[in-house]
Parts: sequence; C-alpha cells; structure tokens
Amino acid sequence: MLGLVAGCARFHSQPLSPAETATTLESRSLDNPDLKAFLEKNLHRELNPWPARKWDFEMLTLAAFYYHPSLEVARADWRVAAGGVETAAERPNPTVTESLAYEPAPDAFSPWIPGMVFDLPLETAGKRRFRTEQARHLSESARLNIATTAWQVRSQLRAALLDFSSARQRVALLERQAALRKDLVSRMQGQLEAGAISGVELNTARLALIRARADLADAQRLQAEARSSLAGALGLSVLALNGLDFEFDLAPPATTEDLTASKVRQLALQGRADILGALSDYAASQSALQLEVAKQYPDIHLAPGYYWNAGSAGEHDWQIGATVELPLLNRHQGPIAEAAARREASAARFLALQAKVITEIDGAVASFRASQTNVAAVEALTAAQAKQQQSVAAQFQAGAVDRLDVLTAGLELTAASLARLDAQVKLQQAVGALEDAVQRPLDLPESVWQTAPRGSPPKQVNPPP
Repeated sequence: MLGLVAGCARFHSQPLSPAETATTLESRSLDNPDLKAFLEKNLHRELNPWPARKWDFEMLTLAAFYYHPSLEVARADWRVAAGGVETAAERPNPTVTESLAYEPAPDAFSPWIPGMVFDLPLETAGKRRFRTEQARHLSESARLNIATTAWQVRSQLRAALLDFSSARQRVALLERQAALRKDLVSRMQGQLEAGAISGVELNTARLALIRARADLADAQRLQAEARSSLAGALGLSVLALNGLDFEFDLAPPATTEDLTASKVRQLALQGRADILGALSDYAASQSALQLEVAKQYPDIHLAPGYYWNAGSAGEHDWQIGATVELPLLNRHQGPIAEAAARREASAARFLALQAKVITEIDGAVASFRASQTNVAAVEALTAAQAKQQQSVAAQFQAGAVDRLDVLTAGLELTAASLARLDAQVKLQQAVGALEDAVQRPLDLPESVWQTAPRGSPPKQVNPPP
C-alpha cells in the first residue's frame, strides 16, 4: 500500500493572475524572435531584416496562428479529449474489504475474527473496446476542430486585412477628392465675384465639398476600426501594429475554373475539417450505441475471501463468490433508445452540414461570377475616364479649356476610382466566401489540397509564456 501511494501523482497549483495575463497579452508584438523562428520554419526562408517592416497575408496568417488564443483553446480541448482515450481504456481496479467480526467462545484464542474479501470486476461483451473507440472518435473530432478553428482565424484575418487595406485606399482617394473640390470651390468663388456664375452653383459646390469632407472623416473612422479589428484577428493589441505596413493584393486569383468543378465540390463535401469532424462525431455515437447494447450483458464480480477464526486450533476459512446483475426490472432499453436517438441526431447534423456547404459553394460561385462581371465593367469605365482626364489635361496645356474643366475631369476620375475600389472589395469578399466554402486557399495548387492524415497529432504552435 505504501508503494502504491508513493507512485501517485501530486497536485501542483497553477493560479491565474488577471493582471499578469493581461500584461502578457499586451506585451505581444510582431518583433518577437520566437515568432521569427516560427515564420522562417514555416515559410522556408530567412527573414532579413528583422523586425519586418512589410507584412503580407501569408506572414500575417502565420502570426495569427502563433498568437491567436482560440487556437490554444482548441488545442487544449483536444488534449482533454486525448486524455479521455486513456481513461476509457483503463481497466477497473479490484477492491478489497476488510472485516472484523466479534464471536466470543470459551476456548477461543481471541473473540475477534478478521476477514478479507476481494472484488474482481470482469467487464463482458467488449464494453471496454466500445468505450475506447468512442473516446478515440471524440478525440479525432477535437483534433479536426483545431483545423476548423485555424481556418476561422485565417478567414477573420483575411476579412480584417481586406477592410483595412480598402479603407486606407478609400481614405487616399477621398483626400484627393476633397482637395479637388476645395480647389474647385476656390476657383468658383473667383468666378462668382467676376459675375460669371450664380450663387446657386457656388453653394452646390460648397455642399459637395462638405459631403466629401464628411465622407473622408467617416472613411478615417472606418480605417481606425479596421486597424483595431486587424489587431484582434492577429491576437495582438493595436499598439503592436504601430510603424508596420501591411500588404493585401486586391487582384483576384489568376484562375478559379478548377475550384468550381465537380471534383473540387466533392473535395469540399468530403474533405472539409468540420465535415470530417462531424463524421467522427457520428462514429462516436455509433460506438456509444454499441456500448449501451453491450451493457445488456451484466458484468461479473468475482469475490474471493479469507477469514481467520481464532478458535482453539485457529481455523483458516476460504470462500469464493460471484456477483451478477439480474435484468429483471429493466433490460437497459432506455439508454439504448437514447443512444440510438443520439446517433440519428448526429446523422441529421452531418447531412445538414453537407447541405449547408452545398448552399455556400453555390452562393459563393454565383457571387464570384457576378463580381467578376462587375469589376470588368467598372475597370473599363475607369480606364475610359482616365483617358478622358488625360485628354482634358492635354487640352488645358494647349489653352483649349480652363482649370475648372481639369478639376471636373479629376473629380470624375476619382469617382470612377472609388467605384472600382468598391467593385474590387466585393470581388475579394466573394473570393473569401468561396475559400470559406471550400476551406482551401484559392491560390494553392491542387497537389497540396490534402487533408492531414487521420489520427496524426496536430501541429503544435507554442505561444510565448
């Protein structure tokens, strides 16, 4: 007994301090040398100089995988589920019962009769195997949830980076628009004083300038909010982004024809991490039903015992017994019915998830095609407006038009550029929706569209302490 007690695990207290954890979170940054090693390992290239001043989407995605707390939660849940496999595989321990009976006798050496009875449980009908299989399926589901969480982190980062990049470009365009309108109002003021235009025309231009400045202020607010959202998507504070430049190419992927083919749709329906996780959940419900069916067959408890009767000669009494549950009042129908219903519910959730994926893919493809058409039309309009602006500028140099015509052409080009930016953002949002539906980056070759082998441990990403 002393040996068994000596081999027991010990409890080690690990208290949490909100102040310390908050300080740790706020101290995270993108110049961490451990982050540099992590990036170089996964990018397969050296990062010089460090800290990097420009960050592309690939680098930011790895930084989010390194820092984002939701991934650590998913990994912790998987470790809990993996521990459940070990728990399910354990065999039940035997027990021992000590007894001491009092039986006085005239010639007895002692009136006390010590005894010892063991209980040796024997599980039947493969209960331990079914229990272990259920735990393994749940562990696999938790492992796949890490991949689902990682994709959600990437999706949120992509959306935040797109909002920040588009907001920055919008601010630049609106600043130019406000400057052009200010110059236009100034020149129209001179024309009003010369009697060339009416006050109504000047007031209209002034109102347009006020709207342009209001639009600029709103765009600057959205840029600040997008910067905060970007920091949150990375798992960092806003201060950690100071002095850094972020790149996001608004151009769509070179080709997406293969992504709309039936084989890729089938890959999404069979290879998404959440679909594989739902399959593991269904397999776990199957094992749970098998376990409940097996519980119809009672376990056996062997009960050998020993007593020492301290009579005049000192007698040693041995006994053997067995305990078996008698299925007289119920035959375990209730738990079996519940497990069967849970299996049906798991199958229904899986089918609902597949139907949702099909709807997402169809909607994303339709939105992507419509956005492509819209971008093409707006690009043509912007190109035509740019040629018009160049033509007006040339005429101004030749003295054929005045400065007001140049400013008007510049405003029209700025409006077309804003429309092109909106179209590009909508197209990128459609690309993001399509990637989310397939859960694969569109710019990856098909050769790397492979799900991690089932049962393999997830890649560990250790955040700084």
